[in-house]
Amino acid sequence: MVLAAGGGRRLGGRPKALLEYGGRPLVEHAAAALRAGGVACVHVVLGASARAVRDRAELPGCVTVENPGWASGMGSSLRAGLTSLAGSGAGAALVCLVDQPGVGAAALARVRAAYRGPGTLAAAGYAGRRGHPVLLGSAHWAGVAAGAEGDRGARDYLRAHADALTLVECGDVAEAYDIDTPDDLWRLGGA
Repeated sequence: MVLAAGGGRRLGGRPKALLEYGGRPLVEHAAAALRAGGVACVHVVLGASARAVRDRAELPGCVTVENPGWASGMGSSLRAGLTSLAGSGAGAALVCLVDQPGVGAAALARVRAAYRGPGTLAAAGYAGRRGHPVLLGSAHWAGVAAGAEGDRGARDYLRAHADALTLVECGDVAEAYDIDTPDDLWRLGGA
């Protein structure tokens, strides 16, 4: 699942999903990384400028999910994405953020490989610190959704279930930086 609904408030209202990276929108990069990391069905949660993202981004085979409450924060996008997966038969959701192009297929595949059934909780680690992607076994979806508020996403749930969380070191295959402000745009190579 790609969380790509934000409006880029700190970027002057430029939706992160449409920022260019390697000549294509970031949302395409994130969806392609999930596929290359072994995810068969990619759900992309859109919000701000959803119509423009659908018009400009090529997301063949992806399930696009619109989050009308995107302005309330990442928590609502996570809930929308988990709701879209309910009844799909998926045993887990591998969640990545559209604004982390330094987290690619290798890190996604490594965290995905931690799956041990619906009770799995796993996250990428960077020098021992939890980051993205995060793998949420389906047994945790209701609990995660119940606590996903504002920009907190699954953070509180993962903290409360730290004893069940597998941290998968990914610092050797990924860079977990975010594209949040105009000062970060250099990382996209001229966006």
